[in-house]
Amino acid sequence: MARVLVIGAGVVGLCCAYNLLLDGHEVTVLDREPGGDNVSTGNAGGIGVTEIVPASMPGLIRQVPGWLADPLGPLSLRLAHLPRLLPWLWCFLRSGTLAEMERIATALASLTTPVYDDLVPLLDTLEMGDDLHRVGALWVYETRAAFERDAGERALRERHGIVCEEIGGAAARELEPALGDNVACAMLTPQWSHLSDPRRLVDRLSAYLARRGVSIMSGEAVGIDRDRVHRRSGDPISFDALVIAAGAWSGRLAKLVGDRALIESERGYNTTLPNPGVELGREIIFAEHKFVATPMDMGLRIGGAAEFAGLDAAPNFARSRALTTLAKRYLPGLDTRCGTVWMGQRPTTADSLPVIGPSRRQPNVFYAFGHSHTGLTLGPTTGRLVADLVAGRVPPVDLSPFTIARFG
Repeated sequence: MARVLVIGAGVVGLCCAYNLLLDGHEVTVLDREPGGDNVSTGNAGGIGVTEIVPASMPGLIRQVPGWLADPLGPLSLRLAHLPRLLPWLWCFLRSGTLAEMERIATALASLTTPVYDDLVPLLDTLEMGDDLHRVGALWVYETRAAFERDAGERALRERHGIVCEEIGGAAARELEPALGDNVACAMLTPQWSHLSDPRRLVDRLSAYLARRGVSIMSGEAVGIDRDRVHRRSGDPISFDALVIAAGAWSGRLAKLVGDRALIESERGYNTTLPNPGVELGREIIFAEHKFVATPMDMGLRIGGAAEFAGLDAAPNFARSRALTTLAKRYLPGLDTRCGTVWMGQRPTTADSLPVIGPSRRQPNVFYAFGHSHTGLTLGPTTGRLVADLVAGRVPPVDLSPFTIARFG
């Protein structure tokens, strides 16, 4: 039995702790704000097993100026952050070739394929089986031309066993009567699912771990030695093995170890409407504008977009309001009053691949971060793979595409 310290109490970190506990280790979890309103608790709840398409793709750069100029667009960038973003951006653009797209998709598919094998037993253990809604997702388009532009993405998904069912606008409205006449066509991905409340998963998993002896501590790591983590306040924490699963803050921690990771905070925004005035049977993905609407226990959550402003910039909740304005174009009966706005820091690497594996500098340090939009989806699988690494077992997935060494 080893003393294992996990930095990060989001879904990925807690799933690492869960699997390490199952292996019999003495586990401690350290987080800047355990149980806080982080990206694991406030996200849109999607289990996106279809999400193997990298963010950087051929032709993407031609769309960026229009997105940036559009106040309702899916992308925003704060110019003050641009100098720091440039190394990440350069790697991002280099990843947007056809060959890289295929390589990255194949690697991501190796993680998404076993998702339900890992997620369903975890939910059953936490008595949350009914929280998983395996009803697919509906991707809606305002124009046929936009649908055709995504043909390459659909083909890529289908090559990896993902079902993409094309349906017309009328058929989409039969599935989801709340949709308006502006929906010209749609795609159903039946393998997608969503959770009733992602916060409940974090809360129940934290409580489960605590009842079984896992110490979940508050504190910020400011130094990492061979066998100790130093906190900003409080005594150092000793470890035999360290797992860094701190989301968008993981790049700073990897630097303390001596490793380099090209990771940025891709800030996402949402609004949760307790009385939305419409009912949806599944998650709706507004494909042209890169945002979603998810029916949840607490109401309808409308979220998405991507803002690059750094970890420390103040939120711009005009982004949340822009999404609800866009949503009314598709859902004419939507009541946008009394919503609760939120911002979360997605941990996004420059090549769309998470970092899963050992440090280059310290063999007893392991990484589990950079899942971007799929932390909720891939958390249970990542936790199992990290437990294999800590135990010295050979993981059933080739982890070479996810090594931190790829960043130099």
